Amino acid sequence: MTKPHLLIIDGMALLFRSFFASAAMNQFIRLDDGTPSNGVQGFVRHVLTAQNLMKPTHLAVCWDMGAHTFRNDLYEGYKANRPAPPEEMLPQFDMAKEVSAMIGWQNFGTAGLEADDLIGSMIEKWKDEAQITVISGDKDLLQLLNPSTTIAFTKKGYTEYDVYTESRFIEEYGILPKQFAEVKAFMGDSSDGYPGVKGIGPKTALQLIQSHGSIDGVLAALPTLKPGQRIKISENEQMLRLSHQLATIDCSASIECDFEALRLTDYMPDLFELIEQRGYRLIAKHARAIYR
Repeated sequence: MTKPHLLIIDGMALLFRSFFASAAMNQFIRLDDGTPSNGVQGFVRHVLTAQNLMKPTHLAVCWDMGAHTFRNDLYEGYKANRPAPPEEMLPQFDMAKEVSAMIGWQNFGTAGLEADDLIGSMIEKWKDEAQITVISGDKDLLQLLNPSTTIAFTKKGYTEYDVYTESRFIEEYGILPKQFAEVKAFMGDSSDGYPGVKGIGPKTALQLIQSHGSIDGVLAALPTLKPGQRIKISENEQMLRLSHQLATIDCSASIECDFEALRLTDYMPDLFELIEQRGYRLIAKHARAIYR
């Protein structure tokens, strides 16, 4: 029997990507009342295209719910360097969820958690009963790969992806997906605002985990490392441990949803008329082109 295919969308990643792609040319695609809608219309068109391309049977959209998460409680510098979203973006977070719900997609967001944590928890919950594909731009998600989960990183437009399976990851990185957070702990992440071990870059971080298997393995092998590495690591052990906590996706969040509630059904023609009446003309036009 063929397993169902669950498509999990990193809503924030696609919304921001769509917003900046058109905002760069000052195209905010305003609704009749002047509200910008470029991010929302791009996000929905992207998901509709992905659905047509990947043919999932079930679909879920995951969102961040505000800037403060448990990671800020662990480390106040977490994502502190990120600029506030542009003013034209602000109304579009709620609008994206509204249109998503209107179409019949299930939205998920939990205060204090990031979308990554919900994606990880869904994979943990449903990895045995479904084939899972995640669409995102966030390389942190590589740690979630398993035999039934594929991650499609956005590349170009709505149709080009860089697709990772567990076997591709192991072949390229020489470690298991779950060890990726330990690599991140050594190298840090400037976009998330945590330093890891200062002076250790991606290449060395990966080599250390390839050779020693884990942070504890590296620490146990400190006497055998080059003096420079030994000093950097022993001086930054606390930040190394903290960085590992920040880099690790929490896969234990409660997903209050029955799998069947995510099942996709055929879209009724009047759905896109309704969406067009709300002012989302590009979505309606795009949907009609795909689902004639």
